[in-house]
This record gives sequence, C-alpha cells and structure tokens, in this order.
Amino acid sequence: MSKRDYYEVLGVDRNATPEEIKKSFRKLARQYHPDVNKEADAEEKFKEVKEAYDVLSDSQKRATYDQFGHVDPNQGMGGGGFEGMDFGGFGDIFDMFFGGGGRRNPNAPQRGSDLQYSMTIEFKEAVFGKETDIEIPRTESCDHCHGSGAKPGTRPDTCPGCKGTGQQEVIQNTAFGRIVNRRVCSQCNGQGQIIREKCGECHGTGKVKKRRKIHVKIPAGVDEGAQLRVSGEGEPGTRGGPPGDLYIVIRVKPHEFFEREGDDIYCEVPLTFTQAALGDEIEIPTLTEKVKLKIPAGTQTDTYFRLRGKGVPRLRGYGQGDQHVKVVVVTPTHLNEEQKELLRAFSKLSGEKTHEQNQSIFERMKKAFLGD
Repeated sequence: MSKRDYYEVLGVDRNATPEEIKKSFRKLARQYHPDVNKEADAEEKFKEVKEAYDVLSDSQKRATYDQFGHVDPNQGMGGGGFEGMDFGGFGDIFDMFFGGGGRRNPNAPQRGSDLQYSMTIEFKEAVFGKETDIEIPRTESCDHCHGSGAKPGTRPDTCPGCKGTGQQEVIQNTAFGRIVNRRVCSQCNGQGQIIREKCGECHGTGKVKKRRKIHVKIPAGVDEGAQLRVSGEGEPGTRGGPPGDLYIVIRVKPHEFFEREGDDIYCEVPLTFTQAALGDEIEIPTLTEKVKLKIPAGTQTDTYFRLRGKGVPRLRGYGQGDQHVKVVVVTPTHLNEEQKELLRAFSKLSGEKTHEQNQSIFERMKKAFLGD
C-alpha cells in the first residue's frame, strides 16, 4: 500500500512554515496517541503522523522529500530510507506532550487492558436497580512468582544483547546522512530481560487465567446499551503498572405488558364499546401497584392518558418519568340476534345513516375522484 503524501498527513500545504507544521503535528499527536485514543487504528495513524513530522520538521530532509518524494528503501539506500532515520529534534516535542522520550522503555510500567462484560437483566431490574455478583474470566498476576515469570528464588537477568532497552540498533552512513535502524532485540524479543529459570505455574509469562467474582451495583433507571465502569477490575498492568477497567454492557429483556421510551412507560389497555361510550373507572397496572383510571364518556380508540410519576426513576436527576396508557376500543364479535337488534335500534335512535345511504355517499365520492 503506497504511503500518503506527508503534507496531506499533517493537513498543511506545501508552503507551510515550520511553525505551522509543528502546530499541526502537536494537534494530531494528541489526537491519535495510543495512550489517549483507544480506537483500533489510532496507533497506525500516530506512527504515520510522527513519520511525516520527522521528515518535514527537518529542512534538509524536507528539501529532499520535496525533490524526490517517498524514497524506496531498497533502491540506493542500503536498506535505509526515511523510515527508521534518527533525525533528532522529535524527543523534545514528545517530552512536551507526554512527559517522556519518543522511544518507549520496554521495562516501564504498562497499564492493563480494559475488559467488557455483557449482562442481561429483567425489565424491572433495569427500572429499580439491583445488586449481584458476576464472574469474569481474566488474566491475573501469577501468585507463585508475583508476576516476574521467574522461578521463586530467582530473578530475570538484563538482556546482554540490548542492555535492557528491548531494541538493537544498526547504524548506516549514506548520502542522505546517518540512518539508524532500530529492531526488536532478537535475544529477549523486546522484553529487555531474559528469564533463565521459568516459573512452573505461569511458564515464564508472569500471568495466569482465573475467574474472578465481582460485586456489581446496577443503579435504578439504566436502559438498554448502558455501560457501567468498574474501576481497576480489568486486566492487570505489567511491571507495576495500574490495572485496566471493567465495562459492563447492559442488555434488558422486553416486558410482556410495558414498553419503555427513555424515562416514560407505555402500555395498551382494551375498552369495551359500552365503557368507551358511557365512561367507566378501570384498574391499571403500573410498575409498582394497581391504580384507578377514570375513563370519560365518549372516549375514542387510541386515546392516551397520562399517569404522572409512574414511570422510570431518572438515572441522573430527581423524580420519575410518566406512564402513558393507550386505550383501544374493542369491537364486539359473535353477537346473538338479540344483541344485533339492540344495536340496530341504537343506530336508528342515533340517526345513523343506513347501508343504502352510505352506498350513495360512496358512489358520489367515487365520481368526484374518478369522474363519470
């Protein structure tokens, strides 16, 4: 895959001043640094930004790049090229941002990785909250060797090949200047130390797989997709670094009667034709109890009634949402002859149109839309 233009990477034009280049680099370095940005491609973008800055911040290298573009490392460069060059000048900028040099110390403390756990709870458990214990599989420091990876009574040795840096350097002098190629130390695989006698429990890794029980408090009012952060319950750090965090993703089972939208609850209640026409007082279930709801005479189907304060407790704030009750008028079926006769009498007393009159109305509507 071909490299992007360095000016494009930094978002500056080809006539940009050194100050503009440095300003753009500082902004992008903060944005993509892997200690800050947890996106999957953040580290690659950070490396791309650093490489572009390494070249464009040096006047000689920038002039060479402006003339020749990206140089093939295998053509006349003795295996060098721009990648891996020790141009200098970057360390002070990196120190300014992150309190350390551009080269990571392989023996420095490293923060542990975050973990994610998916938990499915009942509808009312999400509404009212709950406390429970969960078990999560995770990597922990080996108790036998206290995380060193070495057999108890022994300790790791500093790697003689890299002197504990984890990197080996090969220096070449070329027409473009001195090139320093840094590679992972082949003797210690970048660890900076060698374990002569490995721990029998963790086989030299310093870590073992365990299932850990954690007590979790789910606050009232959580909803589908909510994430709960449990600090320090992720993977352990290395070389004395802090552990990561545990993120619990909430999944909520649907309820057979209630539906939820934010902090409000919705439900649907049937009404008979008589109740809707004459009015009634009916019993409505809520999340905590049953309450009386007065239905006024002449209520139409799909009418909503609000029960204030009968919804979900607000997760961030005071009070609760509301419950919205939708009434649906149910048309009676399987009528006997006496019931049908009563309805015909009701229809006549109400002055409702007959079937023949309705047909004439439909015919007039048809002519209005379709013509003769």
